[in-house]
Amino acid sequence: SKILGRTTDPQRWAILYLGSVKAAAVLPDRDIVVVSKGGKAVDHQDQALRGIEGIILLDGTWSQAKALWWRNAWMLKCQRVILGPAHPSRYGKLRREPRRDGLSTIEAAAMLLASLERRPDIAETLHSSFERMLVRYREAQRVLPELAPKPRPKRDYRRRKHA
Repeated sequence: SKILGRTTDPQRWAILYLGSVKAAAVLPDRDIVVVSKGGKAVDHQDQALRGIEGIILLDGTWSQAKALWWRNAWMLKCQRVILGPAHPSRYGKLRREPRRDGLSTIEAAAMLLASLERRPDIAETLHSSFERMLVRYREAQRVLPELAPKPRPKRDYRRRKHA
């Protein structure tokens, strides 16, 4: 409400849900699914999507985004949307997503906005910008190899059990 300068109903807003629910498991024929707090698809998907006034995308690592989510009571009242992208993230090998269906924030925004506004040009424009950024980043990696992603160390779960 402070940001928009008017009162706002969280039920008319949606948040890109960070849970383990996958769109393909809920409604395999849809790219965007509105789910209940229990992770089940709500009835009348098209009507639920049309009723959305705004979307909240939390940008950051998964753990940062989850912390923001759980610490904000207003966000917990919002509708939840999950995505079922047809293609993996454009990041490719530059960044490993925690899940196969994980997208960058800009890719998720492109998918949501293009669908909700029924304007595929939005996705095309955002994807083009993202692709240009990725090309520049790959070029920079050739000059500065320290920019290359570092392999994550494998966790030793045996040590944790005995600690």
